[in-house]
Amino acid sequence: MEQTTSEIAKAFVAAQKEFEKTGLDSKNPHFRNDYASLAACIGAVKEALNENGIALVQKTHECDKGIKIESIFLHESGQTISGGILILPAEAETPQKYGSALTYARRYSLLAACGIPPEDKIDDDAEIIEAEKREKEEEQQKKETRTPPPAKKSGA
Repeated sequence: MEQTTSEIAKAFVAAQKEFEKTGLDSKNPHFRNDYASLAACIGAVKEALNENGIALVQKTHECDKGIKIESIFLHESGQTISGGILILPAEAETPQKYGSALTYARRYSLLAACGIPPEDKIDDDAEIIEAEKREKEEEQQKKETRTPPPAKKSGA
C-alpha cells in the first residue's frame, strides 16, 4: 500500500515559504570564524514547520563507520516525508568527536531536507576534525622524511 503525501506536501510547501536563514550564531575559536549552530538551523525552520502541523524528528541509524541520520517530517494527518538518510564517515575515537560528527550530520541533514543552503561562511565540526587529522598526518610525514645528520668522519 502506497502512502499518500498530499496533506504533508501542501503543509511543507507552506512552511518552506516561511523558513528563515540560519544566521551565523556561533564562533569557532580554532578557526576564528562564525558558523550556524544546530540550534540556529533548527530555529530557522521549527516554527514554520509547527505552524503548518509538521513536527521534525531526526532519527539515527546503526552505522559501524560513522553516523547515519534521517530527518523525518511528521504531519498531524499522520503522513510523513523523509529527507533521506545522510551517511557521514566519522571516527568515534572519543564521545566528543562522535558528538561533533552527530551535530554536523544533524545540521546538514536538516538543511538538505528543507532545501536551505548553508551560509557562505558556515564552518562545521567535521572541518575541525579533518583539519586536526591533516595536522597529525603532516607531522607524521615530517617525522618520516627527516634525514639524520651526516655521520662525522673519524680522523686517521
